[in-house]
Amino acid sequence: MPRRRIRVTGAAEAPLRAALRALRTELDVPGSFPPEAIEEAARAPRLPSRDATDIPLFTIDPPTSTDLDQAMHLARRDGGGYRVRYAIADVAAFVAPGGALDAEAHRRVTTLYFPDEKVPLHPVQLSEGAASLLPDQTCPAVLWTIDLDADGRTETTDVRRALVRSRAKLDYAHVQRRIDDGTAEEPLALLKDIGLLREALEAERGGISLNVPEQEIVEKGGTYELGYRAPLPADGWNAQISLLTGMAAADLMLAHGTGVLRTLPAAPDGAVGRLRRTAKALRIDWPHHVPYARLIRTLDPHQPRHAAFLQECTTLLRGAGYTVFRDGVLPEITSHAAVAAPYAHCTAPLRRLADRYAAEICLAAVAEQAPPDWVLAALAELPKEMADGTRRAGTVERECVDIVEAALLKDRVGELFDGCVVDVQDREPTVGTVQLESPAVFARLVGGPAPLPLGERLRVRLTQADPGAAKVRFAPA
Repeated sequence: MPRRRIRVTGAAEAPLRAALRALRTELDVPGSFPPEAIEEAARAPRLPSRDATDIPLFTIDPPTSTDLDQAMHLARRDGGGYRVRYAIADVAAFVAPGGALDAEAHRRVTTLYFPDEKVPLHPVQLSEGAASLLPDQTCPAVLWTIDLDADGRTETTDVRRALVRSRAKLDYAHVQRRIDDGTAEEPLALLKDIGLLREALEAERGGISLNVPEQEIVEKGGTYELGYRAPLPADGWNAQISLLTGMAAADLMLAHGTGVLRTLPAAPDGAVGRLRRTAKALRIDWPHHVPYARLIRTLDPHQPRHAAFLQECTTLLRGAGYTVFRDGVLPEITSHAAVAAPYAHCTAPLRRLADRYAAEICLAAVAEQAPPDWVLAALAELPKEMADGTRRAGTVERECVDIVEAALLKDRVGELFDGCVVDVQDREPTVGTVQLESPAVFARLVGGPAPLPLGERLRVRLTQADPGAAKVRFAPA
């Protein structure tokens, strides 16, 4: 995919900034934290008795990130296999149940990311300060220890509270570069070894990781750039460590009889049938005996027809939600279809409310105790809270991209662009989505009397670009 970026002004009086302010108002996005919540955030945390600051942990995040939820250490085990130690920020050490900070977190549910500002789940003195796993800072954490065999399969899981101290803040490009040029030493070099083993196990169980280039908005000195970011292999290896921990958490919860899972039902037969029709239209060979999870791994997202098909595959991954259970009464659905296993969100408590509760349940399971009363009291409402918060976060992400796209193109109405048709509506085959080669834009494409050519390159004309309405529209040239 092209990586060229173009810029749009971010001045306070610009249409883009006005549109972003209007979006925050429309979505009732929280503003500043209440004074009592700020006061609670300044209090000293409850510190665990276990000291694990001797473990040389490191974090892998985007270069500008300061709300660091996870830090890891990877090692070989005597006799074969690997030991993964994964430290997760212990938000519960700072947030008193039933307090003002807790109430505000339940109102916000997730951190929201706008191009011009971040709306955090917790005050920045916690999320980017005392509770963040910043390098050379001692702080409380929920420390997972997961032992794997030589094939990367989980053998044992342990999770306890501990004081930790990260040694280094790394970013994906730096990690990829060091691994590729052979300068990465253990434990960093083991990220590739373990990541590849876990990816192989994911393929074996029928899990899905869509390697689709993403649009990204980057703010630089009052301007914004919009481009494509193709995930690096290191992104996938790092994600496998998080998935490993989420699967271990789900297993603990199911064995303990109480928990909050991230679930996704299997795609209905009709959806798979539609995907097969799309593959045929795109001239992608899909033998009937090959499951789509295996087919996806053979595709190259840099090829227009493959990219269009991968975009369509995302329709099979919709419908994820949070499922709670307690007292040993297990839910009907316990698995996440994309993970192809039971799975729980537990690795991002600084940015996602449910993860704090998942951590407490797992800690109680390992200690063979009942979860705290404040956790049990909140479980019933948690799925709806998370659904509402996740929906709002998704709307923010989509609308922000639309607004930036419109701001980038508002002075170019009538111009011609090269793109690829990546989606065509079933009921209206003259309407679909075009992905431009440059700039990095996905937008609605409304054609003429003939059906749009799915997966084909097409010359298109910009017919509308309105930042205030967050709309960009194209028509075949």
